Amino acid sequence: MQPYERAQLVERVGRDGATVGADIPDRIEIQGEDIDLESFVFEIKRRETIPPGERDRVEQAKRNLRRERVERMELIEEGDITFEEGEELARAIIGIDRALNALENLGPTDLERERQAQDVADRKRWMSFLRKALGNEDDAANRRGR
Repeated sequence: MQPYERAQLVERVGRDGATVGADIPDRIEIQGEDIDLESFVFEIKRRETIPPGERDRVEQAKRNLRRERVERMELIEEGDITFEEGEELARAIIGIDRALNALENLGPTDLERERQAQDVADRKRWMSFLRKALGNEDDAANRRGR
C-alpha cells in the first residue's frame, strides 16, 4: 500500500461523522472470538435499563471493541497490507465505532434529576432576563464583587 493510500484510510476512519449511515457489523472477530455484534448491540439497546449483571458484560464488550479498534488501526497505519485489505479494515473500524457509540449512549436516565437541572437552568435564565430588563444587571455584578 502506498503512503498516501494509508493516510487516506486513516483520515476516513478519523473523520467526524464517519459512522453516519454506517452499519454495525453482523459478526466480527474480536480477540479470536466470533461475536454477533449487531444482535448484541440491539439486544442491549432495546432494554429500558441495563441490569447490573449485564452492565459488566457491556463494559467488557466495550473494552474489547476499543482494543480491537486500536489493533486494526495499527494494521492500517503500519501493517504490511494491501489497499483492499486496508479498506476492509477501515469499514470494520467504522462499524466498531458505530457499535461503541450505541453502547456508550446506554444507561438509565434519571428523569427527575434532568427535570430539576432544567428547572434550575430556567430559573437562572429568567433571573438574568429580569435583571437585564429592569436594568439591575450592573448592580447585581457589583454586589458579587465584580
